[in-house]
Amino acid sequence: MLIGRDKEKQILQNTLYEEYSQFVAVYGRRRVGKTFLIRETFENRFDFQFTGAANLTARKQLVRFRRALKEHGQKDTPELTNWGDAFSELKRFIMSLPEGKKVVFLDELPWMDAPRSGFLSELESFWNGWASARKDIVFVVCGSSTSWMVKKIIKNKGGLHNRLNHRISLSPFPLGLCEKLAQSRGLVLNRKQMLEAYMVFGGVPYYWSLLQKGTSITAEIDRLIFSPNGELHDEFEMLYASLFKKPEPYVRVIELLAKKKMGMTRQELLTAGKFEDNGAFSDILKDLEWCGFIRSYTMMGYRTKSDIFQLIDHYTLFYYEYIDGARQGSNYWRSMLGTPKYNTWCGLAFERTCLWHVDQIKKKLGISGILTNEYAWRCLPDESIGRPGVQIDLLIDRSDGIIDVCEMKYSKDSYTITSDYADELARKRNVLQTVTGTKKAIHSIMVTTDGLTRNEYWDDVQAEIQLDDLYEL
Repeated sequence: MLIGRDKEKQILQNTLYEEYSQFVAVYGRRRVGKTFLIRETFENRFDFQFTGAANLTARKQLVRFRRALKEHGQKDTPELTNWGDAFSELKRFIMSLPEGKKVVFLDELPWMDAPRSGFLSELESFWNGWASARKDIVFVVCGSSTSWMVKKIIKNKGGLHNRLNHRISLSPFPLGLCEKLAQSRGLVLNRKQMLEAYMVFGGVPYYWSLLQKGTSITAEIDRLIFSPNGELHDEFEMLYASLFKKPEPYVRVIELLAKKKMGMTRQELLTAGKFEDNGAFSDILKDLEWCGFIRSYTMMGYRTKSDIFQLIDHYTLFYYEYIDGARQGSNYWRSMLGTPKYNTWCGLAFERTCLWHVDQIKKKLGISGILTNEYAWRCLPDESIGRPGVQIDLLIDRSDGIIDVCEMKYSKDSYTITSDYADELARKRNVLQTVTGTKKAIHSIMVTTDGLTRNEYWDDVQAEIQLDDLYEL
């Protein structure tokens, strides 16, 4: 059953009714549901389908391609010596089919592009020189290696430049869709329990599909991740190896960012990781951002070259917090509940969850239609003038003359603003106004799991947002 993805499904369905042939690329990180979306939309009715296999030579890929042609009904298929032959046979097969739209689906496209195979140029020739001139082909390509898909297909500077009719980027689910997915699988969970799952798995549908009903999220995390036979026991190694042909430098960047909550500048990463300052390093950062593992943001008042890169992938951050370097045993997560380390992790993971749900925060604030920029912001302490250091994880700069300083707090019950915390909120507002010189009104916004206690300091905030608000779609 397909959950969500209504817009993406409609795009794919509409291709069947366009006058001319359509070329569609679907991309997104591993496990996000690309293939599932395509299969469900077309109800597995493909005139031709082929899936590339990882780490195979061009010759072995071609053997598999020939077998796929024969399985789909192609007769007298000769041996294929190169991708030119393969696409020629694909054209011959398509021309033998009855009138009407023909859906051709090539999955895991990056794996077909073996070194010196000539795959990409033959793909360009197939589309530009033949398929695009027809009116009956829906050509759908897909791949988990997001960086390859973006560079070679989406932003191709050669023969495929501007040739795509549609490009569909699949992102992880927000909490609201994860709730729908859990309900469709018969899982009985309250929203706090689903938040715990989200803080570990993020919104990756495949991870959620592994959860079994009749047990707790805590037990499922132990079963899937910490049990030696768990489906996600080795997911980290599989994840990055499947996305990047040489994952080592990518993982090195991820390791550095995992240690810095607010993120690091490009120069800080270069220095700490001892990377060479060149285009290859820029590509690493772009690739990780395209895949959704990191985000880049500009601190308010700073120029673009001061962009900060921050790790935001929930599973990766969980890996470095609890898994990296040691396997703790199949009951480890249960033993962590309530410990100081667990409580600290909950606070940080909830903040990351809020960063994935800025649209929901804006909707609750009633500013969905207002132009905004989202930042994080920090200011080092300056003892010479008695200025304290300030760190703000989410700052919404609005075009209506207001800046929302969002404070995210995870708690078991309603959160109580104390006298000291009220003073801290005031300090943040004052330092932000002084250092940036902004003339805008600065509002303190509280985002909490269970709301705020109504006390004498409650009025110090302009609005409060609760966990339930993050589930809005």
